Amino acid sequence: MSITIIIIAITVIISLLAMNNEDIFSRLKFNAYDVKHTNQWYRFFTYGFVHAGFMHLFVNMLVLWSFGSIVESYFSFYFPGKSEFYYILLYVGGVILSIIPAYGKHKNDVYYNAVGASGAVSAVLFASIILYPAGKIMFFFIPVPIPSPLFGVMYVAYEYYMGKRGGDNIGHDAHLWGAIFGVVFTIALKPGLLVLFVEQIFGK
Repeated sequence: MSITIIIIAITVIISLLAMNNEDIFSRLKFNAYDVKHTNQWYRFFTYGFVHAGFMHLFVNMLVLWSFGSIVESYFSFYFPGKSEFYYILLYVGGVILSIIPAYGKHKNDVYYNAVGASGAVSAVLFASIILYPAGKIMFFFIPVPIPSPLFGVMYVAYEYYMGKRGGDNIGHDAHLWGAIFGVVFTIALKPGLLVLFVEQIFGK
């Protein structure tokens, strides 16, 4: 069974349990104040497995399912015998690294909370763009497929702008830093992928 399907299954189960049990939700969510002042460092990891609602969960898992298989396939080709380990590092690293900026900003704010796998999903999505730049991305409300690299540029610009603007209760910083981590991690594993990426975009 693919690692992506296993992650989705675990996330769905934990998220549904947390949605129906406030105590579980409260214990697993990311609260920067609790992390700093009561040493609950585990929240850097567990928050990625709980979601604010069914739509939040559905969108994250749909995107993960759509692009996780691409990353797994390419990792299996480039890193035989280590692909599963690297994929897990990509995902878990996305969960943890994407929330660090929020921790820095809100570690003394008792009211700041965050949940969801968006940072990790962004890491997987952007890893897929590096691995398969010829891919295209479609949205339900946009009938024209968007080249993956162009989508990546648009995504980063949007998340950066919305992160600066704020006020919509969405973790844009986590999306942005998850995306950055996905790119850096993938290229760090195999630097030659950057050359291949550029060649496929601009031609040899």
